Amino acid sequence: MSASQSKVVQYFFAPHSPWTYLGHARLMAIAAKTGAQIDVRPFDLGKVFSVSGGLPLAKRAPQRQAYRLAELARWSAFLQVPLNLQPKFFPVSPEASAKLIIATRLAHGVEASLNLAHAIMRGLWAEERNIGDEETLVQIAVDAGFDGRQLLKTSETASVQAEYDANTEAATAASVFGSPWYIVDGEGYWGQDRLDFVERALAG
Repeated sequence: MSASQSKVVQYFFAPHSPWTYLGHARLMAIAAKTGAQIDVRPFDLGKVFSVSGGLPLAKRAPQRQAYRLAELARWSAFLQVPLNLQPKFFPVSPEASAKLIIATRLAHGVEASLNLAHAIMRGLWAEERNIGDEETLVQIAVDAGFDGRQLLKTSETASVQAEYDANTEAATAASVFGSPWYIVDGEGYWGQDRLDFVERALAG
């Protein structure tokens, strides 16, 4: 499949989602394998929850919270992706990290933004780092080979905020209600456990 014919997967995600972290590297591998392009769309999951009936973790019933932990442990073991089930810095606001990912895409392109997103999510879920803290985000970006200070400055601009807001509006319009959410040829797939379907859609 040539570049002009390659399919696009719209990738709506919140960087504080453990499910997004578990699927992130696999999505990148699938895109590389199928020649697909990834449209990077960090969005405000909290706002989407408010219009789609979702509940923040702390407000969910105990049995749902317990099952979430069991499933995270299963998937972490199955995928061999290190994950702290109850990290020190969670819950955490995802806004600063989401906007840093957008700033990276604008300055350095899609692949760079995906690499930084992975470093941020690994920081939260495997390295006990506080991704709600600006200095921590700067250091994560520096560790990933970027000018973290400059990216942070860019992330605070009106244009980045506008893209974050637009992504959130697009997610709502596309009936997104969770993270990660993948859209291929207009069809939505919720969750990293649907990546097999995403791969088939991209290969077709």
